[in-house]
Amino acid sequence: MSSRFVVLSGCSGGGKSTLLGELRRRGYATRDEPGRRIVQAEIAAGGSALPWVDLEAFARRAIELALDDRERAGDWAGWVFFDRSLIDAVAALDPVGADASIGRLPITHRYHPAVFLTPPWPEIYETDAERKLGWDEAVAEYDRLAQAYPKFGYRIVVLPRASVEQRADLVLAELANCPQQVGSIGR
Repeated sequence: MSSRFVVLSGCSGGGKSTLLGELRRRGYATRDEPGRRIVQAEIAAGGSALPWVDLEAFARRAIELALDDRERAGDWAGWVFFDRSLIDAVAALDPVGADASIGRLPITHRYHPAVFLTPPWPEIYETDAERKLGWDEAVAEYDRLAQAYPKFGYRIVVLPRASVEQRADLVLAELANCPQQVGSIGR
């Protein structure tokens, strides 16, 4: 387990990427969401590993990318914040089914025990070329993740609907109170 690897997850359009950007601005190491990177690459290449075309292919690519992100971040010092994680990708396969080896990945590749979830927030939710989930689908995704993380032994911290600065302060305060705290880069 790498208790330095901190996950921001939750509802699509709930402010995860904005929060990640704020943490990056404060000098912390970050990894952007695998799903967004996959969608951008697939659209550019005319591919079909898109969540609205082939969810299974998309989720399997997200698993590969999440594992690669963890490996690349292994040598970085301090907290590393991930916009989504391996658990998100594995949970996306639940509706289409996954083999047992995929179901074991979140057990062997651990993150910090506290996972920060952004709840559904209709006032900021919007779709775009890379996020085509409707509101109801986004809420269902949040519910699925809120159930998946505890199944793998994580403690959920639901972030308030607040400014990005307040959310970042809350995340950092929560981590400062954890025995796994190892500090930050750029500080």
